[in-house]
Amino acid sequence: MQEWLDAYAVSHQNLTNKLIHWVCVPAIMFSLFGLLYSIPVVGEKTTWFNWCSVAILIGLIFYARLSVTMFFGFLAVSLAMLWGNVAIASTGVNLVVFSIAVFVIAWIGQFIGHKIEGAKPSFFEDVQYLLIGPAWLLSFIFNKLGIKY
Repeated sequence: MQEWLDAYAVSHQNLTNKLIHWVCVPAIMFSLFGLLYSIPVVGEKTTWFNWCSVAILIGLIFYARLSVTMFFGFLAVSLAMLWGNVAIASTGVNLVVFSIAVFVIAWIGQFIGHKIEGAKPSFFEDVQYLLIGPAWLLSFIFNKLGIKY
């Protein structure tokens, strides 16, 4: 896990870029979950039976291979984000439109951050870095709380 985080940190040194990531990485994750939740499934879609749940499961498998602590951190964050999307959908807001808007704005923010950084996003090297971004943020929280990952 630490090797991934260290490699990710190389292109995330600038304070402004880091701050942008603290806003945009969770926003991208949240909006992606919203888009996945919105995809119809065979049978009745429920909070636990939808395409977002499938994506969360795949993410959990990825994190479990690297760190049990990150697995549980990702589980907690993912469930909170899934619940948030279910709550938004239940208000009658068009979750697809909302999620697309957040997704596009957050990615624009990410590219602005990397322009300021002067380094291309890590996922250009390896798509797995898209899963390392959330773990990178969790690592700061874990470090602050004294939790080893």
